[in-house]
Amino acid sequence: MLKGFLTVGGWTMLSRVLGLVRDQLLAAFLGAGPVQDAYQIAFRLPNMFRQLFGEGALNTAFVPIFSATLTTDGTEKARRFASETFSVLLTWLVMIAVLGEIFMPQVVSVIAAGFPMDGERYHIAVTLSRITFPYLVLICAAALVSGVLNGLHRFGVAAAAYVSFNIVGIAAILLLPPLTGDVGQAAAWGVTLSGVVQLGLLLLAVRRAGFRLMLLPPRLTARVHILLRRMAIGCLGSGISQINLLVDTMIASFLPAGSVSFIYFADRINQLPLGVLGAAAGTTLLPVLSRHVAAQDHDGAHTAQNRAIDYAMVLTLPAALGMIVLAHPIIATLFQHGAFTERDAMLSAQSLRAFAIGLPAFVLIKVLAPGFFARGDTTTPVRIGLFTLTLNFTLNLLLMHPLLHAGPPLASSLAAIVNVGILGFLLRRRALLRIFPATISRVVRMLLAALGMAAMLVMLNLTALGPLAVHHGPLRIVALMVLVAAGMLAYGIGLQVLGVMELRAAIAMLRGRLARRRGRTA
Repeated sequence: MLKGFLTVGGWTMLSRVLGLVRDQLLAAFLGAGPVQDAYQIAFRLPNMFRQLFGEGALNTAFVPIFSATLTTDGTEKARRFASETFSVLLTWLVMIAVLGEIFMPQVVSVIAAGFPMDGERYHIAVTLSRITFPYLVLICAAALVSGVLNGLHRFGVAAAAYVSFNIVGIAAILLLPPLTGDVGQAAAWGVTLSGVVQLGLLLLAVRRAGFRLMLLPPRLTARVHILLRRMAIGCLGSGISQINLLVDTMIASFLPAGSVSFIYFADRINQLPLGVLGAAAGTTLLPVLSRHVAAQDHDGAHTAQNRAIDYAMVLTLPAALGMIVLAHPIIATLFQHGAFTERDAMLSAQSLRAFAIGLPAFVLIKVLAPGFFARGDTTTPVRIGLFTLTLNFTLNLLLMHPLLHAGPPLASSLAAIVNVGILGFLLRRRALLRIFPATISRVVRMLLAALGMAAMLVMLNLTALGPLAVHHGPLRIVALMVLVAAGMLAYGIGLQVLGVMELRAAIAMLRGRLARRRGRTA
Protein backbone atom coordinates (compact mmCIF):
# COMPACT_ATOMS: atom_id res chain seq x y z
CA MET A 1 0.00 0.00 0.00
CA LEU A 2 2.90 2.39 0.72
CA LYS A 3 4.19 1.88 -2.82
CA GLY A 4 0.74 2.71 -4.23
CA PHE A 5 0.43 5.67 -1.84
CA LEU A 6 3.76 7.12 -3.01
CA THR A 7 3.00 6.42 -6.69
CA VAL A 8 -0.39 8.13 -6.63
CA GLY A 9 0.94 10.90 -4.40
CA GLY A 10 3.91 11.55 -6.69
CA TRP A 11 1.83 11.84 -9.85
CA THR A 12 -0.81 13.89 -8.07
CA MET A 13 1.90 16.23 -6.77
CA LEU A 14 3.17 16.76 -10.34
CA SER A 15 -0.40 17.41 -11.50
CA ARG A 16 -0.98 19.92 -8.68
CA VAL A 17 2.28 21.76 -9.39
CA LEU A 18 1.31 22.08 -13.06
CA GLY A 19 -2.12 23.18 -11.84
CA LEU A 20 -0.49 26.00 -9.91
CA VAL A 21 1.25 27.10 -13.10
CA ARG A 22 -2.12 27.13 -14.88
CA ASP A 23 -3.67 29.12 -12.04
CA GLN A 24 -0.75 31.56 -12.06
CA LEU A 25 -1.49 32.24 -15.73
CA LEU A 26 -5.19 32.73 -14.98
CA ALA A 27 -4.34 35.13 -12.13
CA ALA A 28 -1.87 37.09 -14.25
CA PHE A 29 -4.21 37.46 -17.25
CA LEU A 30 -7.61 37.75 -15.52
CA GLY A 31 -6.81 38.96 -11.98
CA ALA A 32 -9.75 38.65 -9.56
CA GLY A 33 -12.29 40.45 -11.75
CA PRO A 34 -15.63 39.53 -13.35
CA VAL A 35 -14.19 37.21 -16.03
CA GLN A 36 -12.24 35.28 -13.39
CA ASP A 37 -15.35 34.93 -11.23
CA ALA A 38 -17.35 33.77 -14.27
CA TYR A 39 -14.70 31.25 -15.29
CA GLN A 40 -14.57 29.76 -11.79
CA ILE A 41 -18.34 29.27 -11.87
CA ALA A 42 -18.08 27.63 -15.31
CA PHE A 43 -15.34 25.30 -14.09
CA ARG A 44 -16.99 24.52 -10.75
CA LEU A 45 -19.96 22.62 -12.22
CA PRO A 46 -18.17 19.98 -14.36
CA ASN A 47 -15.41 19.72 -11.76
CA MET A 48 -18.01 19.04 -9.08
CA PHE A 49 -19.53 16.29 -11.23
CA ARG A 50 -16.06 14.82 -11.72
CA GLN A 51 -15.25 14.68 -8.02
CA LEU A 52 -18.75 13.89 -6.82
CA PHE A 53 -19.83 11.25 -9.35
CA GLY A 54 -16.61 10.32 -11.14
CA GLU A 55 -14.03 10.15 -8.38
CA GLY A 56 -16.51 10.10 -5.50
CA ALA A 57 -19.68 8.06 -5.57
CA LEU A 58 -18.82 6.09 -8.72
CA ASN A 59 -15.32 5.17 -7.59
CA THR A 60 -16.29 4.23 -4.05
CA ALA A 61 -19.18 2.10 -5.30
CA PHE A 62 -17.43 0.60 -8.35
CA VAL A 63 -14.02 -0.38 -6.97
CA PRO A 64 -15.27 -2.68 -4.14
CA ILE A 65 -17.68 -4.54 -6.50
CA PHE A 66 -15.06 -4.74 -9.27
CA SER A 67 -12.33 -5.94 -6.87
CA ALA A 68 -14.64 -8.54 -5.32
CA THR A 69 -15.74 -9.76 -8.79
CA LEU A 70 -12.13 -9.97 -9.91
CA THR A 71 -11.19 -11.93 -6.78
CA THR A 72 -14.11 -14.35 -6.67
CA ASP A 73 -15.36 -14.68 -10.30
CA GLY A 74 -12.26 -14.06 -12.39
CA THR A 75 -11.09 -11.64 -15.05
CA GLU A 76 -13.77 -12.27 -17.68
CA LYS A 77 -16.70 -11.57 -15.35
CA ALA A 78 -14.94 -8.44 -14.06
CA ARG A 79 -14.36 -7.21 -17.64
CA ARG A 80 -18.03 -7.77 -18.49
CA PHE A 81 -19.15 -5.85 -15.39
CA ALA A 82 -16.81 -2.93 -16.17
CA SER A 83 -18.01 -2.76 -19.79
CA GLU A 84 -21.67 -2.81 -18.74
CA THR A 85 -21.06 -0.04 -16.24
CA PHE A 86 -19.13 2.01 -18.82
CA SER A 87 -21.99 1.76 -21.32
CA VAL A 88 -24.72 2.70 -18.83
CA LEU A 89 -22.63 5.57 -17.42
CA LEU A 90 -21.87 7.01 -20.85
CA THR A 91 -25.54 6.97 -21.88
CA TRP A 92 -26.60 8.67 -18.66
CA LEU A 93 -23.87 11.32 -18.84
CA VAL A 94 -24.66 12.28 -22.44
CA MET A 95 -28.30 12.86 -21.48
CA ILE A 96 -27.23 15.09 -18.58
CA ALA A 97 -24.86 17.03 -20.84
CA VAL A 98 -27.56 17.71 -23.44
CA LEU A 99 -30.01 18.93 -20.77
CA GLY A 100 -27.27 21.04 -19.20
CA GLU A 101 -26.48 22.80 -22.47
CA ILE A 102 -30.17 23.59 -23.03
CA PHE A 103 -30.89 24.87 -19.51
CA MET A 104 -27.50 26.41 -18.73
CA PRO A 105 -28.89 29.91 -17.93
CA GLN A 106 -31.12 28.39 -15.25
CA VAL A 107 -28.25 26.24 -13.93
CA VAL A 108 -25.93 29.24 -13.58
CA SER A 109 -28.67 31.25 -11.88
CA VAL A 110 -28.71 28.54 -9.16
CA ILE A 111 -24.95 28.01 -8.77
CA ALA A 112 -24.18 31.73 -8.82
CA ALA A 113 -27.44 32.99 -7.34
CA GLY A 114 -25.75 36.21 -6.29
CA PHE A 115 -24.83 37.21 -9.86
CA PRO A 116 -27.41 39.70 -11.21
CA MET A 117 -29.03 38.11 -14.30
CA ASP A 118 -28.57 41.31 -16.29
CA GLY A 119 -24.93 41.67 -15.21
CA GLU A 120 -21.67 40.97 -17.00
CA ARG A 121 -20.55 38.12 -14.73
CA TYR A 122 -23.77 36.16 -15.29
CA HIS A 123 -23.67 36.32 -19.11
CA ILE A 124 -19.97 35.42 -19.26
CA ALA A 125 -20.57 32.53 -16.85
CA VAL A 126 -23.35 31.10 -19.07
CA THR A 127 -21.15 31.27 -22.18
CA LEU A 128 -18.13 29.68 -20.51
CA SER A 129 -20.24 27.01 -18.78
CA ARG A 130 -21.61 25.82 -22.13
CA ILE A 131 -18.02 25.38 -23.31
CA THR A 132 -16.84 23.46 -20.24
CA PHE A 133 -19.92 21.31 -19.58
CA PRO A 134 -19.02 18.43 -21.98
CA TYR A 135 -15.99 17.87 -19.75
CA LEU A 136 -18.24 16.12 -17.22
CA VAL A 137 -19.03 13.34 -19.75
CA LEU A 138 -15.38 12.82 -20.61
CA ILE A 139 -13.93 13.00 -17.11
CA CYS A 140 -16.57 10.82 -15.43
CA ALA A 141 -15.96 8.17 -18.08
CA ALA A 142 -12.23 8.59 -17.45
CA ALA A 143 -12.81 8.15 -13.70
CA LEU A 144 -14.49 4.79 -14.33
CA VAL A 145 -11.56 3.64 -16.47
CA SER A 146 -9.23 4.81 -13.67
CA GLY A 147 -11.28 2.71 -11.25
CA VAL A 148 -10.60 -0.35 -13.41
CA LEU A 149 -6.87 0.40 -13.40
CA ASN A 150 -6.88 0.97 -9.62
CA GLY A 151 -8.76 -2.31 -9.14
CA LEU A 152 -5.96 -3.97 -11.12
CA HIS A 153 -3.48 -2.18 -8.78
CA ARG A 154 -2.08 -0.12 -11.67
CA PHE A 155 -2.20 3.11 -9.67
CA GLY A 156 0.58 4.95 -11.54
CA VAL A 157 -1.05 4.93 -14.98
CA ALA A 158 -4.39 6.17 -13.64
CA ALA A 159 -2.78 8.96 -11.61
CA ALA A 160 -0.43 9.98 -14.44
CA ALA A 161 -3.28 10.56 -16.90
CA TYR A 162 -4.61 13.46 -14.82
CA VAL A 163 -1.38 15.38 -15.41
CA SER A 164 -2.61 15.96 -18.97
CA PHE A 165 -5.46 18.16 -17.66
CA ASN A 166 -3.05 20.86 -16.58
CA ILE A 167 -0.68 20.43 -19.53
CA VAL A 168 -3.55 20.94 -21.99
CA GLY A 169 -4.93 23.79 -19.84
CA ILE A 170 -1.61 25.65 -19.84
CA ALA A 171 -1.24 25.20 -23.59
CA ALA A 172 -4.80 26.47 -24.19
CA ILE A 173 -4.28 29.65 -22.13
CA LEU A 174 -1.05 30.43 -23.98
CA LEU A 175 -2.02 29.42 -27.52
CA LEU A 176 -5.80 29.72 -28.00
CA PRO A 177 -6.62 33.41 -27.18
CA PRO A 178 -5.93 34.54 -30.80
CA LEU A 179 -8.55 32.00 -31.94
CA THR A 180 -11.15 32.44 -29.17
CA GLY A 181 -10.80 36.20 -28.70
CA ASP A 182 -10.06 36.20 -24.95
CA VAL A 183 -8.27 34.22 -22.22
CA GLY A 184 -11.50 33.21 -20.45
CA GLN A 185 -12.84 31.29 -23.46
CA ALA A 186 -9.39 29.84 -24.19
CA ALA A 187 -9.19 28.47 -20.64
CA ALA A 188 -12.72 27.05 -20.94
CA TRP A 189 -11.90 25.23 -24.18
CA GLY A 190 -8.76 23.90 -22.51
CA VAL A 191 -10.93 22.20 -19.87
CA THR A 192 -12.98 20.27 -22.44
CA LEU A 193 -9.99 19.39 -24.64
CA SER A 194 -8.16 18.01 -21.61
CA GLY A 195 -11.06 15.61 -20.99
CA VAL A 196 -10.64 14.17 -24.49
CA VAL A 197 -6.92 13.63 -23.88
CA GLN A 198 -7.36 12.05 -20.44
CA LEU A 199 -10.05 9.60 -21.54
CA GLY A 200 -7.99 8.59 -24.58
CA LEU A 201 -4.85 7.93 -22.52
CA LEU A 202 -6.73 5.85 -19.94
CA LEU A 203 -8.52 3.73 -22.54
CA LEU A 204 -5.14 3.04 -24.15
CA ALA A 205 -3.69 2.07 -20.74
CA VAL A 206 -6.56 -0.36 -20.05
CA ARG A 207 -6.09 -1.92 -23.48
CA ARG A 208 -2.37 -2.38 -22.85
CA ALA A 209 -3.20 -4.01 -19.51
CA GLY A 210 -5.12 -6.65 -21.45
CA PHE A 211 -8.44 -5.47 -20.04
CA ARG A 212 -10.14 -3.87 -23.03
CA LEU A 213 -13.52 -2.28 -22.34
CA MET A 214 -16.39 -2.75 -24.78
CA LEU A 215 -19.37 -0.53 -25.58
CA LEU A 216 -22.45 -2.67 -25.02
CA PRO A 217 -26.16 -1.88 -25.25
CA PRO A 218 -26.92 -0.21 -21.89
CA ARG A 219 -28.58 -2.76 -19.60
CA LEU A 220 -29.35 -2.67 -15.89
CA THR A 221 -27.86 -6.03 -14.91
CA ALA A 222 -27.94 -7.20 -11.29
CA ARG A 223 -24.42 -5.93 -10.54
CA VAL A 224 -24.98 -2.62 -12.34
CA HIS A 225 -28.24 -2.17 -10.43
CA ILE A 226 -26.38 -2.68 -7.12
CA LEU A 227 -23.72 -0.21 -8.28
CA LEU A 228 -26.25 2.47 -9.20
CA ARG A 229 -28.10 2.04 -5.92
CA ARG A 230 -24.89 2.46 -3.96
CA MET A 231 -23.92 5.45 -6.12
CA ALA A 232 -27.27 7.14 -5.54
CA ILE A 233 -26.93 6.72 -1.79
CA GLY A 234 -23.21 7.50 -1.74
CA CYS A 235 -23.17 10.77 -3.69
CA LEU A 236 -23.42 12.92 -0.58
CA GLY A 237 -21.38 10.60 1.62
CA SER A 238 -18.32 10.46 -0.65
CA GLY A 239 -18.60 13.91 -2.17
CA ILE A 240 -19.61 15.98 0.83
CA SER A 241 -16.50 18.17 0.60
CA GLN A 242 -17.34 19.01 -3.02
CA ILE A 243 -20.92 19.88 -2.17
CA ASN A 244 -19.62 22.05 0.66
CA LEU A 245 -17.34 23.83 -1.82
CA LEU A 246 -20.33 24.37 -4.12
CA VAL A 247 -22.23 25.87 -1.18
CA ASP A 248 -19.18 28.08 -0.52
CA THR A 249 -19.26 29.24 -4.15
CA MET A 250 -22.99 29.99 -4.03
CA ILE A 251 -22.57 32.00 -0.82
CA ALA A 252 -19.51 33.78 -2.24
CA SER A 253 -21.54 34.95 -5.24
CA PHE A 254 -23.51 37.15 -2.81
CA LEU A 255 -20.32 38.70 -1.40
CA PRO A 256 -18.38 41.63 -2.93
CA ALA A 257 -16.92 41.12 -6.43
CA GLY A 258 -13.75 39.05 -6.39
CA SER A 259 -14.79 36.86 -3.45
CA VAL A 260 -15.34 33.81 -5.69
CA SER A 261 -11.80 34.26 -7.02
CA PHE A 262 -10.25 34.80 -3.57
CA ILE A 263 -11.78 31.54 -2.35
CA TYR A 264 -10.79 29.70 -5.53
CA PHE A 265 -7.10 30.61 -5.38
CA ALA A 266 -6.97 29.81 -1.66
CA ASP A 267 -8.62 26.45 -2.34
CA ARG A 268 -6.07 25.71 -5.05
CA ILE A 269 -3.27 25.96 -2.48
CA ASN A 270 -5.29 23.94 0.02
CA GLN A 271 -5.93 21.29 -2.65
CA LEU A 272 -2.19 20.74 -3.14
CA PRO A 273 -1.70 18.73 0.08
CA LEU A 274 -5.36 17.64 0.16
CA GLY A 275 -5.26 16.33 -3.41
CA VAL A 276 -1.88 14.66 -3.01
CA LEU A 277 -2.36 13.09 0.42
CA GLY A 278 -6.15 12.67 0.48
CA ALA A 279 -6.38 11.25 -3.04
CA ALA A 280 -3.38 8.97 -2.49
CA ALA A 281 -4.76 7.64 0.80
CA GLY A 282 -8.31 7.12 -0.44
CA THR A 283 -7.34 5.70 -3.85
CA THR A 284 -4.88 3.14 -2.52
CA LEU A 285 -6.76 2.24 0.66
CA LEU A 286 -10.16 1.38 -0.86
CA PRO A 287 -9.09 -1.57 -3.07
CA VAL A 288 -6.78 -2.89 -0.31
CA LEU A 289 -9.57 -2.70 2.29
CA SER A 290 -12.05 -4.26 -0.16
CA ARG A 291 -9.81 -7.28 -0.68
CA HIS A 292 -9.21 -7.72 3.06
CA VAL A 293 -12.97 -7.53 3.68
CA ALA A 294 -13.73 -9.97 0.85
CA ALA A 295 -11.21 -12.40 2.36
CA GLN A 296 -12.65 -11.89 5.90
CA ASP A 297 -9.21 -10.65 7.03
CA HIS A 298 -10.35 -8.16 9.69
CA ASP A 299 -6.92 -7.72 11.29
CA GLY A 300 -5.47 -6.89 7.89
CA ALA A 301 -8.19 -4.29 7.33
CA HIS A 302 -7.46 -2.60 10.68
CA THR A 303 -3.73 -2.59 9.95
CA ALA A 304 -4.25 -1.07 6.48
CA GLN A 305 -6.41 1.72 7.88
CA ASN A 306 -3.89 2.52 10.64
CA ARG A 307 -1.10 2.69 8.10
CA ALA A 308 -3.17 5.03 5.92
CA ILE A 309 -3.74 7.36 8.90
CA ASP A 310 -0.01 7.31 9.68
CA TYR A 311 1.06 7.99 6.08
CA ALA A 312 -1.47 10.80 5.64
CA MET A 313 -0.91 12.66 8.92
CA VAL A 314 2.89 12.75 8.77
CA LEU A 315 2.67 15.34 5.97
CA THR A 316 -0.81 16.78 6.48
CA LEU A 317 -0.15 18.23 9.95
CA PRO A 318 2.93 20.30 8.98
CA ALA A 319 1.24 21.34 5.73
CA ALA A 320 -1.79 22.73 7.61
CA LEU A 321 0.24 24.66 10.18
CA GLY A 322 2.68 25.85 7.54
CA MET A 323 -0.15 27.25 5.40
CA ILE A 324 -1.66 29.05 8.39
CA VAL A 325 1.63 30.78 9.19
CA LEU A 326 2.84 31.42 5.62
CA ALA A 327 -0.49 32.02 3.86
CA HIS A 328 0.30 35.56 2.69
CA PRO A 329 3.83 34.82 1.37
CA ILE A 330 2.56 31.71 -0.43
CA ILE A 331 -0.33 33.47 -2.19
CA ALA A 332 1.80 36.53 -3.00
CA THR A 333 4.66 34.50 -4.47
CA LEU A 334 2.45 32.24 -6.56
CA PHE A 335 -0.28 34.59 -7.79
CA GLN A 336 0.63 38.25 -7.24
CA HIS A 337 1.52 38.96 -10.86
CA GLY A 338 -0.05 40.97 -13.65
CA ALA A 339 -3.70 41.73 -12.89
CA PHE A 340 -3.63 39.99 -9.48
CA THR A 341 -2.85 42.79 -7.01
CA GLU A 342 -1.26 42.90 -3.54
CA ARG A 343 -4.71 43.46 -2.03
CA ASP A 344 -6.03 40.38 -3.86
CA ALA A 345 -3.17 38.33 -2.41
CA MET A 346 -3.82 39.54 1.14
CA LEU A 347 -7.56 38.78 0.97
CA SER A 348 -7.02 35.37 -0.63
CA ALA A 349 -4.52 34.54 2.14
CA GLN A 350 -7.28 35.06 4.69
CA SER A 351 -9.39 32.44 2.90
CA LEU A 352 -6.39 30.07 2.80
CA ARG A 353 -5.90 30.22 6.57
CA ALA A 354 -9.56 29.32 7.06
CA PHE A 355 -9.22 26.32 4.71
CA ALA A 356 -5.98 25.17 6.37
CA ILE A 357 -7.70 24.83 9.76
CA GLY A 358 -9.73 21.92 8.36
CA LEU A 359 -7.02 20.32 6.18
CA PRO A 360 -6.31 17.35 8.50
CA ALA A 361 -10.06 16.69 8.73
CA PHE A 362 -10.49 16.87 4.93
CA VAL A 363 -7.74 14.25 4.52
CA LEU A 364 -9.04 12.00 7.31
CA ILE A 365 -12.46 11.90 5.63
CA LYS A 366 -10.71 10.26 2.65
CA VAL A 367 -9.09 7.75 5.02
CA LEU A 368 -12.11 6.89 7.18
CA ALA A 369 -14.92 6.81 4.58
CA PRO A 370 -13.47 3.71 2.78
CA GLY A 371 -14.09 1.83 6.03
CA PHE A 372 -17.81 1.98 5.14
CA PHE A 373 -17.48 1.80 1.34
CA ALA A 374 -15.29 -1.33 1.36
CA ARG A 375 -18.10 -3.13 3.22
CA GLY A 376 -20.78 -1.92 0.81
CA ASP A 377 -22.24 0.53 3.34
CA THR A 378 -22.96 3.83 1.57
CA THR A 379 -26.02 4.67 3.67
CA THR A 380 -24.13 5.72 6.81
CA PRO A 381 -21.80 8.20 5.07
CA VAL A 382 -24.75 9.80 3.30
CA ARG A 383 -26.56 10.35 6.58
CA ILE A 384 -23.45 11.93 8.03
CA GLY A 385 -23.09 13.92 4.83
CA LEU A 386 -26.60 15.30 5.02
CA PHE A 387 -26.04 16.44 8.58
CA THR A 388 -22.68 18.10 7.87
CA LEU A 389 -24.03 19.66 4.67
CA THR A 390 -26.80 21.29 6.71
CA LEU A 391 -24.24 22.35 9.30
CA ASN A 392 -21.98 23.84 6.61
CA PHE A 393 -24.84 25.83 5.10
CA THR A 394 -25.87 27.14 8.53
CA LEU A 395 -22.29 28.13 9.37
CA ASN A 396 -21.98 29.85 5.97
CA LEU A 397 -24.99 32.01 6.70
CA LEU A 398 -23.63 32.87 10.14
CA LEU A 399 -20.07 33.66 9.01
CA MET A 400 -20.51 35.19 5.53
CA HIS A 401 -21.22 38.74 6.70
CA PRO A 402 -18.76 39.11 9.60
CA LEU A 403 -15.89 37.27 7.83
CA LEU A 404 -16.83 37.86 4.13
CA HIS A 405 -14.57 35.72 1.86
CA ALA A 406 -13.05 33.89 4.88
CA GLY A 407 -16.50 32.81 6.11
CA PRO A 408 -17.31 30.03 3.59
CA PRO A 409 -13.86 28.35 3.90
CA LEU A 410 -14.06 28.40 7.69
CA ALA A 411 -17.57 26.94 7.56
CA SER A 412 -16.30 24.07 5.38
CA SER A 413 -13.40 23.43 7.75
CA LEU A 414 -15.63 23.29 10.83
CA ALA A 415 -18.11 21.00 9.03
CA ALA A 416 -15.25 18.68 7.99
CA ILE A 417 -14.01 18.42 11.59
CA VAL A 418 -17.51 17.39 12.72
CA ASN A 419 -17.72 14.94 9.79
CA VAL A 420 -14.50 13.20 10.85
CA GLY A 421 -15.62 12.98 14.46
CA ILE A 422 -18.87 11.26 13.53
CA LEU A 423 -17.19 8.90 11.01
CA GLY A 424 -14.60 7.82 13.57
CA PHE A 425 -17.17 7.38 16.34
CA LEU A 426 -19.47 5.17 14.25
CA LEU A 427 -16.61 3.07 12.84
CA ARG A 428 -15.29 2.40 16.32
CA ARG A 429 -18.75 1.63 17.73
CA ARG A 430 -19.32 -0.95 14.97
CA ALA A 431 -15.84 -2.44 15.50
CA LEU A 432 -14.88 -1.47 11.93
CA LEU A 433 -11.97 0.69 13.08
CA ARG A 434 -9.41 -0.13 15.73
CA ILE A 435 -6.81 2.58 16.09
CA PHE A 436 -3.65 1.07 17.55
CA PRO A 437 -2.00 2.79 20.54
CA ALA A 438 1.20 3.03 18.48
CA THR A 439 -0.68 5.01 15.81
CA ILE A 440 -2.12 7.44 18.36
CA SER A 441 1.33 7.92 19.90
CA ARG A 442 2.93 8.59 16.52
CA VAL A 443 0.26 11.10 15.45
CA VAL A 444 0.58 12.99 18.75
CA ARG A 445 4.35 13.20 18.29
CA MET A 446 3.87 14.33 14.68
CA LEU A 447 1.59 17.12 15.95
CA LEU A 448 4.19 18.22 18.52
CA ALA A 449 6.88 18.32 15.83
CA ALA A 450 4.57 20.33 13.55
CA LEU A 451 3.76 22.81 16.35
CA GLY A 452 7.48 23.29 16.97
CA MET A 453 7.95 23.96 13.25
CA ALA A 454 5.08 26.49 13.26
CA ALA A 455 6.53 28.33 16.29
CA MET A 456 9.87 28.66 14.54
CA LEU A 457 8.19 29.94 11.35
CA VAL A 458 6.29 32.57 13.34
CA MET A 459 9.57 33.82 14.77
CA LEU A 460 11.26 33.87 11.36
CA ASN A 461 8.27 35.71 9.92
CA LEU A 462 8.85 38.50 12.45
CA THR A 463 12.37 39.05 11.08
CA ALA A 464 13.25 40.66 7.74
CA LEU A 465 12.23 37.43 5.97
CA GLY A 466 8.52 38.10 6.63
CA PRO A 467 8.21 41.47 4.81
CA LEU A 468 10.65 40.27 2.15
CA ALA A 469 8.45 37.26 1.37
CA VAL A 470 5.51 39.45 0.29
CA HIS A 471 7.43 41.93 -1.87
CA HIS A 472 7.72 41.84 -5.64
CA GLY A 473 10.61 40.35 -7.53
CA PRO A 474 13.04 37.44 -7.13
CA LEU A 475 13.72 38.26 -3.45
CA ARG A 476 10.14 37.26 -2.59
CA ILE A 477 10.70 33.81 -4.08
CA VAL A 478 14.03 33.41 -2.31
CA ALA A 479 12.56 34.44 1.05
CA LEU A 480 9.67 31.98 0.74
CA MET A 481 12.06 29.19 -0.24
CA VAL A 482 14.18 29.93 2.84
CA LEU A 483 11.09 29.86 5.08
CA VAL A 484 9.83 26.59 3.59
CA ALA A 485 13.27 24.96 3.79
CA ALA A 486 13.63 26.08 7.42
CA GLY A 487 10.21 24.64 8.21
CA MET A 488 11.05 21.31 6.57
CA LEU A 489 14.33 21.12 8.48
CA ALA A 490 12.66 21.97 11.80
CA TYR A 491 9.93 19.39 11.26
CA GLY A 492 12.44 16.71 10.24
CA ILE A 493 14.51 17.37 13.35
CA GLY A 494 11.34 17.23 15.46
CA LEU A 495 10.38 13.85 14.00
CA GLN A 496 13.88 12.54 14.67
CA VAL A 497 14.03 13.85 18.25
CA LEU A 498 10.55 12.55 19.11
CA GLY A 499 11.28 9.14 17.61
CA VAL A 500 8.67 9.26 14.87
CA MET A 501 11.18 8.73 12.10
CA GLU A 502 14.71 7.36 12.30
CA LEU A 503 16.65 9.28 9.66
CA ARG A 504 19.39 6.68 9.27
CA ALA A 505 16.86 3.86 8.88
CA ALA A 506 14.92 5.87 6.26
CA ILE A 507 18.11 6.57 4.28
CA ALA A 508 19.14 2.89 4.51
CA MET A 509 15.69 1.79 3.28
CA LEU A 510 15.88 4.25 0.37
CA ARG A 511 19.36 3.05 -0.58
CA GLY A 512 18.15 -0.54 -0.46
CA ARG A 513 15.23 0.22 -2.78
CA LEU A 514 17.52 2.04 -5.21
CA ALA A 515 19.99 -0.86 -5.16
CA ARG A 516 17.23 -3.40 -5.85
CA ARG A 517 15.89 -1.23 -8.67
CA ARG A 518 19.36 -0.95 -10.23
CA GLY A 519 19.72 -4.72 -9.90
CA ARG A 520 16.44 -5.32 -11.74
CA THR A 521 17.48 -2.85 -14.45
CA ALA A 522 20.81 -4.58 -14.89
